[in-house]
Amino acid sequence: MSYRFNWRNLLYSTISLLVLAGLVLLMSFIRTKSSEQACSGVKIVVLGEESFIEQKDIVAMLTERHGELEGRTLETLPIHEMERDLQEVPFVLSAMVTIDMDGLLTVRIKQREAVVRVINNNGLDFYIDRHGQKMPVSLKYVPRVPVANGHILEPYNGSLDSIESQIVRDIYKTAQFIGGDSIWNSQVVQLYVNERQDIELVPRVGNQQIILGNADSLERKFERLMLFYKKIVPKTGIGAYKSVNLKFAGQIVCERNEHFKPVPNPTIQDTAYNGSTNSINTQ
Repeated sequence: MSYRFNWRNLLYSTISLLVLAGLVLLMSFIRTKSSEQACSGVKIVVLGEESFIEQKDIVAMLTERHGELEGRTLETLPIHEMERDLQEVPFVLSAMVTIDMDGLLTVRIKQREAVVRVINNNGLDFYIDRHGQKMPVSLKYVPRVPVANGHILEPYNGSLDSIESQIVRDIYKTAQFIGGDSIWNSQVVQLYVNERQDIELVPRVGNQQIILGNADSLERKFERLMLFYKKIVPKTGIGAYKSVNLKFAGQIVCERNEHFKPVPNPTIQDTAYNGSTNSINTQ
Protein backbone atom coordinates (compact mmCIF):
# COMPACT_ATOMS: atom_id res chain seq x y z
CA MET A 1 0.00 0.00 0.00
CA SER A 2 1.58 3.24 -1.17
CA TYR A 3 1.24 6.55 0.65
CA ARG A 4 0.64 9.64 -1.48
CA PHE A 5 2.02 12.84 0.02
CA ASN A 6 -0.40 15.85 -0.17
CA TRP A 7 1.74 18.68 -1.46
CA ARG A 8 -1.23 21.03 -1.72
CA ASN A 9 -1.89 20.92 2.03
CA LEU A 10 1.79 21.48 2.70
CA LEU A 11 1.78 24.50 0.41
CA TYR A 12 -1.30 26.00 2.09
CA SER A 13 0.19 25.41 5.55
CA THR A 14 3.48 27.05 4.54
CA ILE A 15 1.72 30.10 3.12
CA SER A 16 -0.40 30.44 6.27
CA LEU A 17 2.69 30.31 8.47
CA LEU A 18 4.44 32.92 6.33
CA VAL A 19 1.42 35.25 6.48
CA LEU A 20 1.17 34.82 10.25
CA ALA A 21 4.88 35.50 10.67
CA GLY A 22 4.55 38.60 8.49
CA LEU A 23 1.68 39.91 10.62
CA VAL A 24 3.68 39.35 13.79
CA LEU A 25 6.64 41.23 12.34
CA LEU A 26 4.36 44.05 11.14
CA MET A 27 2.72 44.44 14.55
CA SER A 28 6.12 44.43 16.19
CA PHE A 29 7.27 47.13 13.81
CA ILE A 30 4.18 49.21 14.50
CA ARG A 31 4.67 48.96 18.27
CA THR A 32 8.31 49.95 17.92
CA LYS A 33 7.36 52.81 15.60
CA SER A 34 4.64 54.00 18.01
CA SER A 35 7.02 53.99 20.95
CA GLU A 36 9.52 56.12 19.02
CA GLN A 37 7.41 58.26 16.65
CA ALA A 38 6.27 61.58 18.08
CA CYS A 39 3.00 63.31 17.21
CA SER A 40 3.97 65.71 14.44
CA GLY A 41 0.72 67.67 14.28
CA VAL A 42 -3.02 67.77 14.88
CA LYS A 43 -5.59 68.03 12.09
CA ILE A 44 -9.23 68.82 12.91
CA VAL A 45 -11.93 68.00 10.35
CA VAL A 46 -15.44 69.26 11.20
CA LEU A 47 -18.13 67.79 8.95
CA GLY A 48 -21.62 69.19 8.38
CA GLU A 49 -23.20 72.45 7.30
CA GLU A 50 -23.63 73.75 10.85
CA SER A 51 -21.02 75.82 12.71
CA PHE A 52 -21.70 74.89 16.33
CA ILE A 53 -18.12 73.70 16.77
CA GLU A 54 -14.88 75.42 15.82
CA GLN A 55 -11.55 73.68 15.27
CA LYS A 56 -9.81 75.74 17.95
CA ASP A 57 -12.41 74.67 20.52
CA ILE A 58 -11.72 71.00 19.80
CA VAL A 59 -7.97 71.47 20.18
CA ALA A 60 -8.46 73.46 23.40
CA MET A 61 -10.72 70.80 24.92
CA LEU A 62 -8.38 67.91 24.07
CA THR A 63 -5.36 69.84 25.36
CA GLU A 64 -7.12 70.71 28.60
CA ARG A 65 -8.08 67.09 29.29
CA HIS A 66 -5.05 65.24 27.92
CA GLY A 67 -2.21 67.78 27.88
CA GLU A 68 -0.19 68.90 24.90
CA LEU A 69 -0.55 66.49 22.00
CA GLU A 70 2.27 67.45 19.66
CA GLY A 71 5.67 65.99 20.54
CA ARG A 72 4.28 63.03 22.50
CA THR A 73 4.92 59.48 21.34
CA LEU A 74 2.01 57.89 19.54
CA GLU A 75 1.53 55.12 22.09
CA THR A 76 0.98 57.68 24.87
CA LEU A 77 -1.93 59.36 23.05
CA PRO A 78 -5.24 58.01 24.46
CA ILE A 79 -7.24 58.13 21.23
CA HIS A 80 -10.20 56.12 22.57
CA GLU A 81 -10.56 58.41 25.56
CA MET A 82 -10.40 61.39 23.21
CA GLU A 83 -13.26 59.96 21.14
CA ARG A 84 -15.37 59.41 24.27
CA ASP A 85 -14.69 62.97 25.44
CA LEU A 86 -15.67 64.41 22.07
CA GLN A 87 -18.89 62.40 21.89
CA GLU A 88 -19.93 63.89 25.23
CA VAL A 89 -20.16 67.31 23.54
CA PRO A 90 -23.90 67.77 22.78
CA PHE A 91 -23.25 69.28 19.35
CA VAL A 92 -21.21 66.23 18.25
CA LEU A 93 -23.00 63.37 16.49
CA SER A 94 -19.90 61.22 16.06
CA ALA A 95 -16.13 61.50 16.52
CA MET A 96 -13.19 59.49 15.23
CA VAL A 97 -9.52 59.99 16.16
CA THR A 98 -6.77 58.36 14.07
CA ILE A 99 -2.97 58.51 13.92
CA ASP A 100 -0.92 57.76 10.80
CA MET A 101 2.64 56.44 10.70
CA ASP A 102 4.01 59.93 10.09
CA GLY A 103 2.69 61.06 13.46
CA LEU A 104 -0.27 63.13 12.25
CA LEU A 105 -3.23 62.95 14.63
CA THR A 106 -6.52 63.52 12.79
CA VAL A 107 -9.80 64.29 14.57
CA ARG A 108 -12.97 63.95 12.48
CA ILE A 109 -16.12 65.45 13.96
CA LYS A 110 -19.63 65.12 12.54
CA GLN A 111 -21.95 67.78 13.91
CA ARG A 112 -25.60 67.45 14.80
CA GLU A 113 -27.99 69.31 12.48
CA ALA A 114 -30.73 71.41 14.04
CA VAL A 115 -34.30 71.14 12.67
CA VAL A 116 -36.22 73.53 14.91
CA ARG A 117 -35.64 75.79 17.90
CA VAL A 118 -38.14 75.31 20.73
CA ILE A 119 -38.91 77.86 23.46
CA ASN A 120 -40.99 76.39 26.27
CA ASN A 121 -43.43 78.26 28.49
CA ASN A 122 -40.68 78.98 31.03
CA GLY A 123 -38.52 80.70 28.43
CA LEU A 124 -36.00 77.85 28.18
CA ASP A 125 -34.96 77.18 24.61
CA PHE A 126 -33.29 74.27 22.88
CA TYR A 127 -32.84 72.79 19.43
CA ILE A 128 -34.10 69.46 18.15
CA ASP A 129 -31.71 67.75 15.77
CA ARG A 130 -32.48 65.49 12.80
CA HIS A 131 -32.39 62.43 15.05
CA GLY A 132 -35.04 63.83 17.40
CA GLN A 133 -32.65 64.73 20.23
CA LYS A 134 -32.88 67.91 22.28
CA MET A 135 -29.63 69.88 22.27
CA PRO A 136 -28.62 73.25 23.77
CA VAL A 137 -28.47 76.56 21.93
CA SER A 138 -25.12 78.10 21.12
CA LEU A 139 -23.92 81.64 21.67
CA LYS A 140 -21.56 81.30 18.71
CA TYR A 141 -23.92 80.09 16.01
CA VAL A 142 -27.62 80.46 15.22
CA PRO A 143 -28.87 78.11 12.46
CA ARG A 144 -31.68 79.25 10.18
CA VAL A 145 -34.48 77.01 11.41
CA PRO A 146 -38.11 77.70 12.41
CA VAL A 147 -38.83 78.74 15.99
CA ALA A 148 -41.59 77.00 17.95
CA ASN A 149 -43.09 78.67 21.03
CA GLY A 150 -46.36 79.07 22.90
CA HIS A 151 -47.96 76.63 25.35
CA ILE A 152 -45.09 74.14 25.44
CA LEU A 153 -44.49 72.40 28.78
CA GLU A 154 -41.52 70.28 27.64
CA PRO A 155 -38.73 70.56 30.28
CA TYR A 156 -35.07 70.93 29.41
CA ASN A 157 -31.98 70.38 31.57
CA GLY A 158 -29.41 71.95 29.24
CA SER A 159 -27.84 68.77 27.89
CA LEU A 160 -28.45 66.25 25.13
CA ASP A 161 -31.79 64.63 25.89
CA SER A 162 -34.73 62.83 24.30
CA ILE A 163 -38.18 64.32 23.62
CA GLU A 164 -40.76 63.72 26.36
CA SER A 165 -44.08 65.21 25.17
CA GLN A 166 -46.28 64.44 22.19
CA ILE A 167 -46.62 68.10 21.22
CA VAL A 168 -42.85 68.46 20.83
CA ARG A 169 -42.75 65.24 18.80
CA ASP A 170 -45.37 66.81 16.55
CA ILE A 171 -43.33 70.03 16.34
CA TYR A 172 -40.28 67.97 15.35
CA LYS A 173 -42.18 66.05 12.64
CA THR A 174 -43.73 69.25 11.29
CA ALA A 175 -40.39 71.06 11.20
CA GLN A 176 -38.81 68.11 9.40
CA PHE A 177 -41.57 68.18 6.79
CA ILE A 178 -41.24 71.94 6.29
CA GLY A 179 -37.45 71.73 6.03
CA GLY A 180 -37.74 69.10 3.31
CA ASP A 181 -39.79 71.35 1.01
CA SER A 182 -38.21 74.52 -0.40
CA ILE A 183 -41.56 76.31 -0.75
CA TRP A 184 -42.76 75.71 2.79
CA ASN A 185 -39.28 76.24 4.18
CA SER A 186 -39.42 79.75 2.74
CA GLN A 187 -43.04 80.50 3.63
CA VAL A 188 -43.31 79.16 7.21
CA VAL A 189 -41.18 81.13 9.68
CA GLN A 190 -42.60 80.04 13.03
CA LEU A 191 -44.66 77.35 14.78
CA TYR A 192 -46.97 78.34 17.62
CA VAL A 193 -48.75 76.01 20.07
CA ASN A 194 -52.08 77.46 21.18
CA GLU A 195 -54.11 76.75 24.33
CA ARG A 196 -55.77 73.72 22.70
CA GLN A 197 -52.34 72.22 21.98
CA ASP A 198 -52.85 72.77 18.26
CA ILE A 199 -49.86 73.74 16.15
CA GLU A 200 -50.32 76.96 14.20
CA LEU A 201 -48.12 78.03 11.28
CA VAL A 202 -46.91 81.62 11.11
CA PRO A 203 -46.45 82.53 7.43
CA ARG A 204 -43.90 84.86 5.92
CA VAL A 205 -46.53 86.28 3.52
CA GLY A 206 -49.97 87.05 4.92
CA ASN A 207 -51.17 87.27 8.51
CA GLN A 208 -53.68 84.43 8.65
CA GLN A 209 -53.91 82.15 11.64
CA ILE A 210 -53.10 78.82 9.98
CA ILE A 211 -54.22 75.99 12.27
CA LEU A 212 -52.43 72.75 11.49
CA GLY A 213 -53.49 70.74 14.56
CA ASN A 214 -51.19 67.79 15.16
CA ALA A 215 -48.58 66.21 12.88
CA ASP A 216 -50.88 63.54 11.42
CA SER A 217 -51.38 63.51 7.62
CA LEU A 218 -48.95 66.38 7.08
CA GLU A 219 -48.70 65.87 3.36
CA ARG A 220 -52.47 66.13 2.88
CA LYS A 221 -52.75 69.13 5.19
CA PHE A 222 -50.08 71.04 3.30
CA GLU A 223 -51.71 70.07 0.01
CA ARG A 224 -54.87 71.76 1.26
CA LEU A 225 -52.86 74.80 2.33
CA MET A 226 -51.35 74.98 -1.16
CA LEU A 227 -54.87 74.82 -2.56
CA PHE A 228 -55.76 77.81 -0.39
CA TYR A 229 -52.85 79.84 -1.78
CA LYS A 230 -53.35 78.79 -5.40
CA LYS A 231 -57.14 78.69 -5.75
CA ILE A 232 -58.65 80.91 -3.07
CA VAL A 233 -56.18 83.74 -2.45
CA PRO A 234 -56.03 84.85 -6.14
CA LYS A 235 -59.82 85.26 -6.12
CA THR A 236 -60.31 86.91 -2.73
CA GLY A 237 -57.00 88.55 -1.82
CA ILE A 238 -54.42 87.49 0.76
CA GLY A 239 -56.22 89.28 3.62
CA ALA A 240 -59.77 88.05 3.02
CA TYR A 241 -59.56 85.39 5.73
CA LYS A 242 -58.17 85.77 9.21
CA SER A 243 -57.87 82.04 9.90
CA VAL A 244 -57.35 78.87 7.87
CA ASN A 245 -58.09 75.60 9.63
CA LEU A 246 -56.51 72.43 8.17
CA LYS A 247 -57.48 70.06 11.00
CA PHE A 248 -60.53 68.57 9.30
CA ALA A 249 -60.02 65.83 6.72
CA GLY A 250 -60.90 66.73 3.15
CA GLN A 251 -61.73 70.38 3.71
CA ILE A 252 -60.37 73.81 4.56
CA VAL A 253 -62.34 75.87 7.09
CA CYS A 254 -61.66 79.57 6.58
CA GLU A 255 -62.93 82.39 8.80
CA ARG A 256 -63.51 85.66 7.01
CA ASN A 257 -61.77 88.88 8.02
CA GLU A 258 -64.61 91.35 8.67
CA HIS A 259 -62.24 94.31 8.26
CA PHE A 260 -61.08 93.24 4.81
CA LYS A 261 -62.61 94.99 1.81
CA PRO A 262 -63.88 92.12 -0.34
CA VAL A 263 -63.12 91.72 -4.01
CA PRO A 264 -66.28 92.44 -6.09
CA ASN A 265 -68.19 89.22 -6.88
CA PRO A 266 -65.60 86.72 -5.62
CA THR A 267 -66.16 83.25 -6.99
CA ILE A 268 -65.06 80.27 -4.97
CA GLN A 269 -66.16 76.89 -6.28
CA ASP A 270 -67.27 74.08 -3.96
CA THR A 271 -67.82 76.49 -1.06
CA ALA A 272 -70.56 76.13 1.53
CA TYR A 273 -71.24 79.35 3.42
CA ASN A 274 -72.10 79.37 7.12
CA GLY A 275 -72.15 82.90 8.45
CA SER A 276 -68.63 84.34 8.38
CA THR A 277 -67.02 80.92 8.02
CA ASN A 278 -66.39 79.21 4.70
CA SER A 279 -65.85 75.46 4.47
CA ILE A 280 -64.10 74.55 1.24
CA ASN A 281 -64.39 70.89 0.28
CA THR A 282 -61.10 69.59 -1.17
CA GLN A 283 -62.07 65.99 -1.80
